[in-house]
Amino acid sequence: MSDPRTTPSIFTRGAVDLSALRSPAPAKPAAPSVPAAPDGGAPGGVPSGGIPGAVPGVTPDTVIHVTEADFQDVLERSLTTPILLDFWADWCEPCKQLSPVLEKLAQEYAGAWILGKVDVDANPRLAQVFRVQGIPMVTAVIGGQPVEGFTGVLPEAQIRQYIDAVLKAAGVAVAEVEDPRLDAADDALMTGDLDEAEAAYRKILAESPADAAAEAGLAQVELYRRISGADPAAVLAKAEANPDDVESQRLAADIEVLSGQAEEAYARLVRLVKRTIGDDRDAVRKHLLSLFSVAGPDDPAVAGARRALASALF
Repeated sequence: MSDPRTTPSIFTRGAVDLSALRSPAPAKPAAPSVPAAPDGGAPGGVPSGGIPGAVPGVTPDTVIHVTEADFQDVLERSLTTPILLDFWADWCEPCKQLSPVLEKLAQEYAGAWILGKVDVDANPRLAQVFRVQGIPMVTAVIGGQPVEGFTGVLPEAQIRQYIDAVLKAAGVAVAEVEDPRLDAADDALMTGDLDEAEAAYRKILAESPADAAAEAGLAQVELYRRISGADPAAVLAKAEANPDDVESQRLAADIEVLSGQAEEAYARLVRLVKRTIGDDRDAVRKHLLSLFSVAGPDDPAVAGARRALASALF
C-alpha cells in the first residue's frame, strides 16, 4: 500500500481543522490498578484479550469506539489504515439502520479500513470539529486528514462505492466485485432485449447514480437503438456526401464506434462542433458525450477527444 500521506485525496476537505484534537504523545505512566469488570471480563468494558475501544461481537480492530480522549490514536492509525467515522446517537433511528451495514462491511473488508463509532452525545467536541449537522453522518480520515463523507442512510451499493473511493484515495488496491445486477443487464443487452437491458441499467443507476458501468451500458442501449435497421455502408456514404448534415454525421459516428473506429467517430464529431452553432452544435456535443459514455471514462481515446472537444468549444 502506498503512503497515504503522499497520496492526494479526491475528497480533501480543508475546512475541517483537526489540530485542536492533536496532542503530543506524553510519556506513558505506570498502569493504574483497575478493578476487574463485574462479569469477569477485562477492566474498563474491554473484552478479554481485546483492544481499547473494540466493539464486542466483531473481529478485533475492524470496529472501534472513538472518543475525544483517544482521537490522537485514531489520527495515528489513519497514517497506515483509512478510518471511517460513524457519528451516531442512541436516540437516532436512522443510525440504527446504517450502523449495522457499516459494521458488516467493516468485517467483510477484513481490516482494509477501520470503522470508528462516535457517539455525538458523549463526544460533542468531536461532532463540533467535524461540523456534524445531522446524523447519521459518515466521514473518513486518511493520513491524518479528514475527507468528504455523507449524511443519512444510503443503499449498501452506494456505501460500498464510497468505501472503495476512500481506499483508492489512500492508495489501497481495491478488487473489482462482480455485480449480479450488472451481469443480468449485460446479458439482456447481449441477447438484444434492449427494453429489459434499459430497465435494468436504469434501476442500477437509481440505486447507484455514479455507477460508470451502468452508465456505459445505458449508452450502449441508446446507441443500438439509433443504428437499428441502418445500412452501415449507405450511412457512411451519405455522411461523406453531406459533411454538414448533422443527423448524417451523428449516425456515421455511431456506425464507426460499433465498427471499432471510435477515434475516427470522435474526430468526426469534433470537426462538426467546429462547423456548427446554436442548437445544432449543442446536439452534436451531447451526442459525442454519449459516445464517451459507451467507452467509459478510463479510455485513453476518450481523454484525448475530450481535450479536442474543449478546444473546439472554447
